[in-house]
Amino acid sequence: MALRTAARVGGVLGPAMFLFGWIISALRTDGYSVIEDAISRLAAVGAPTRWLMSAGFIGFTVGVAVYSYGLRSMLDGPAWIAALIASIATLGVALFPLDHSSGVDLLHGAAAFTGYIALSALPLYAAPELASRGLVRAARLSRVCGTISSLALAATLLGPAHGLFQRIGVTVGDAWIATSALLLLARSTLPSPPVSVADR
Repeated sequence: MALRTAARVGGVLGPAMFLFGWIISALRTDGYSVIEDAISRLAAVGAPTRWLMSAGFIGFTVGVAVYSYGLRSMLDGPAWIAALIASIATLGVALFPLDHSSGVDLLHGAAAFTGYIALSALPLYAAPELASRGLVRAARLSRVCGTISSLALAATLLGPAHGLFQRIGVTVGDAWIATSALLLLARSTLPSPPVSVADR
């Protein structure tokens, strides 16, 4: 029960810390554009908001890592692994800030790319398991969230409005995490998958 409660809190608080981290940091940075500039710019070497945005990254890492173990206890399949990878990749984004060196920038990019894939894959991995347990609406919403997040994060590679697409992609993924933490992890159990004739 204590772990389930911690997972619920982590699944809400982690994404919230990340969200408020970039919102407050962006408001405090002159000339920063949430449309054109990446979130990581707020934690770059020499950025005045580096400590604040880094705290948002680390808060997400800790919260979602704890959440992932709660998700593991509720859903079979790789959804919890995607959550854990997203949290670890976000720690990498914080540990390898932009503008340190070309090598660190490459590590930063690899961590961010890994986090993008894991975050957008998380609801897509959860959807089949939710559907198998009769939670059809939750499964449908998960597919929609995963698709929107994937397309938006892929659009960041196109150049224009990089910051906007990044924020759409990560916010949709984070909203799914927070919602699942509040709704799924609040249950003691989920409905069991129906038993097929072949299994009887």
